Amino acid sequence: MKVHEYQARELLASAGIPVPPARVIESIDDAAGAYKDASRDAGTDLVVVKAQVHAGGRGKAGFVKLVRSASEATDAARFMLSNRMVSVQTGAEGIEVKKLLIAAGVDIAHEYYLAVTTDRATRRNVLIASAEGGVEIEKVAEENPKAIIKTPIHPLMGLQGHQAREVAFKLGMKGKQIGQAVKIMTALAQLYVDKDCTLAEINPLILTPPTADAPDGQLLAIDAKFNFDDNATFRHKDVQAMFDPAEENPGELRAARMGLSYIALDGSIGCLVNGAGLAMATMDIIKHHGGEPANFLDVGGSASEEAVTEAFRIILADGTVKAVLVNIFGGIMRCDIIAQGIINAARNVENTDGSKGFQVPLVVRLEGNKVEAGRELLRAAASDLPTLQAADDLTDAAKKVVGAVG
Repeated sequence: MKVHEYQARELLASAGIPVPPARVIESIDDAAGAYKDASRDAGTDLVVVKAQVHAGGRGKAGFVKLVRSASEATDAARFMLSNRMVSVQTGAEGIEVKKLLIAAGVDIAHEYYLAVTTDRATRRNVLIASAEGGVEIEKVAEENPKAIIKTPIHPLMGLQGHQAREVAFKLGMKGKQIGQAVKIMTALAQLYVDKDCTLAEINPLILTPPTADAPDGQLLAIDAKFNFDDNATFRHKDVQAMFDPAEENPGELRAARMGLSYIALDGSIGCLVNGAGLAMATMDIIKHHGGEPANFLDVGGSASEEAVTEAFRIILADGTVKAVLVNIFGGIMRCDIIAQGIINAARNVENTDGSKGFQVPLVVRLEGNKVEAGRELLRAAASDLPTLQAADDLTDAAKKVVGAVG
């Protein structure tokens, strides 16, 4: 589960990590007032307007703008709330922007990267830091891996003060910056554990220029990202309340309600499978024979008729799907029972135009217990289901579904 930046900033503030004052709006008419509030609270005319979406690349897409007047804030809000944001992470269709964060601007002397995540190789949480903040950490890791500092966190004692101080020294901090950094690092590490996160990231953590009140500058978190373990959100009602269904794929939400796993992709062939490994193999062989998966939907080990029917509805709701490949391995469940369930579902599934029955090519590959009986049922059903084809093996299935798409 992901949350918006403004929600991530709220989490940081609740943990004692300093963030600039900000306000969230959903209407163009509120932009001028929000600008005045942010400007007054920070004592500066520099304010930033940021689109609140679950995708990166906002700055390059023009959906992060610095403004210096209420009218500029209104113009920025009008642009962002009236256009879909298109970036490298959204695809060509882009995503709709419904909320904006209007925050006080700050002078920046230096930008850092700071995050806590889980290192699966060592099975420990790890603090990641870099003096090259403000850009994608993947790019830094590729171009200058020595700039990445990784500090393992003890599973019981957590991040220790001496570890945080050592990281701060390596980042080039000095004076009172060290104490500020230690507090932020230890608070972020504790927040990561307390909220069952899979990622807690501040990018950038900025250092302001020296002032009379803060001769060594001040560290502030001006952008943040949090991801949470879906299996643990039941323990955190406050995190559950942050969930924004408008930012999720409707098909994935619909599948989750049925206990199914669905991932939308960019191709034209829908994939219905039972098992994540089988899903990977199915998509690989489709691509091997020249096709592109539009999605994959895992119905799990039971593959009941109800689950298959709902799976078909979800797949067919995607207008990019031109054919469907069903790849089921019958283990405990017999293939003849699975085949009959697929046939019934193919006959009764409702299309977006209100009609019933499959209107796109359907290729079915079965393997496992009672497979011959299952294949015979599929062949017999082809007389009144002209879109249905039975495949002998996975290669045959891939060739048939790719050929059907053309």
